Amino acid sequence: MKRVPHTFLIVFSIIIFSAILTWIVPGGTFERETVNVNGVAREIIKAGSFHYTGQQPQTWQVFSAFFEGFRNTSEIIVFILIIGGAFWIMNDSKAIDVGILSFLKSTKKLEHWKPIRKLGVENIIITLIMLLFSVFGAVFGMSEETIAFTIIFVPLAISMGYDSIVGVSLCFVAAALGFAGAILNPFTIGIAQGLSNLPLFSGIEYRLFSWLMINLAGFSYVLWYARRVKRHPEKSLVYEEDEYWRHRTAEKTEETNFHTPRRAWIVFALTTAALVIYAFLFPVSELKIGNSSILLPVIPVSVAAFIIFGIVSLRKTVHYFILTLLAFTIVFLVIGVMGYQWYVMEIAALFLAMGIVAGLSMGKTGNELTKLFIEGAKDILSAAMVVGLAGGIIVILRNGQIIDTILFSMAESMKGLGKIGSVEMMYVIQNGINLIIPSGSAKAALTMPIMSQFSDLVGVSRQATVMAYQLGDGFTNMLTPTSGVLIGVIGIARIPYQKWFKWVMPLMVILIVLGALLLIPTVTMKLNGF
Repeated sequence: MKRVPHTFLIVFSIIIFSAILTWIVPGGTFERETVNVNGVAREIIKAGSFHYTGQQPQTWQVFSAFFEGFRNTSEIIVFILIIGGAFWIMNDSKAIDVGILSFLKSTKKLEHWKPIRKLGVENIIITLIMLLFSVFGAVFGMSEETIAFTIIFVPLAISMGYDSIVGVSLCFVAAALGFAGAILNPFTIGIAQGLSNLPLFSGIEYRLFSWLMINLAGFSYVLWYARRVKRHPEKSLVYEEDEYWRHRTAEKTEETNFHTPRRAWIVFALTTAALVIYAFLFPVSELKIGNSSILLPVIPVSVAAFIIFGIVSLRKTVHYFILTLLAFTIVFLVIGVMGYQWYVMEIAALFLAMGIVAGLSMGKTGNELTKLFIEGAKDILSAAMVVGLAGGIIVILRNGQIIDTILFSMAESMKGLGKIGSVEMMYVIQNGINLIIPSGSAKAALTMPIMSQFSDLVGVSRQATVMAYQLGDGFTNMLTPTSGVLIGVIGIARIPYQKWFKWVMPLMVILIVLGALLLIPTVTMKLNGF
């Protein structure tokens, strides 16, 4: 059997290749200026300011790139380690195993309904979960948050008879599909339209249609693969790697000692007190959805619901209480992201608190909690390290000063093309740049000042240019090794990059072709907002 390269080796090879490019591609740079975009200061390129600079070939820097990449992606790395430690504490309680078993038993009962049985209960479950995360990706740009959900959905998928790739698809792939659809995503559409002087979130009707088409294609591919693995588990690309997850889910949860220790009630009382104070401090929250916002008492309502469900679950077993903690952690995550612009630091703190409360509820001592946290962080350390290594790719390209040169050369290649050719070339360019710069907001600031002005010259609407950026920015997030989120997710799921690449590549071809087709009406038809 041919031995496949380790993910570390693949990423390091890409770093070396990037360093070689710095010897071949001339150095160049654009001048930049700071502008206000939707109330936020953004650094953008000055039109016509590109000039070549002296080459900055990278040599020994291929080794220091790991250090710099680690530093530049430190937020995601720390986030992964904290999530790993927190969930290890929760997993020690067997609460997630109990929840998965109860969930599977409940879904079996639905098979008594003929319409549901015909569609397939598990097909419906996969579709509904993916639809939820696609909405999150389309509305508020869910991305880094999927790292935390990977630890939940991979064991669920394994327990349902699928593999870790299906588990990752439930959250990460679904959110990426929504991110590409980007109906109201403020981090992509919001910035791109602001830089293009377009009304915020205009053209939403066609974007909604595109989002539906993208989901249809993506969901169908995942359901096809899931069905194939269900029928023939040995055909899974990660059958050997999933032995780790199968071993973890093999323990008999029926033998779990269902009980509620007195300490769990005390922890519940203290947690409730803290949440009640929080509810009084924030009686009303402003939830932002795209360019709209709504004032709602979501925190007091959520706290009241937590109290009710907490009491009910504690009367059954502490395991159900811990599942209640997990559910409301997700609720407060959504509130924090939509209402208070939370990012990885706040989300990591939230999950850390969840892990500690879960451990204390099970009667763990401080030393036991510390030991469990360290074990969890150690178990997930390789995933965190590969994120830092992948960050080194961008370090080499940036220090070699070839990113702007590549962008300039791509923009020059569009001259002389017709409307369809121009918008498709923009799409190709955005896909290419996304392999180097996976950050949607950074890429918008980098490319839209050039692309929007070029679109005026060739008679393509700026809205179509934004659409080309949106689709080009979204799909390849599921493929590029420079994405800390992708590397973190597959690292946690223990999926080797080369096997993930093999699985996702056909989906990429389908989505990229679909994106090219969706762009044609933006320059050939009269669409609202275009």
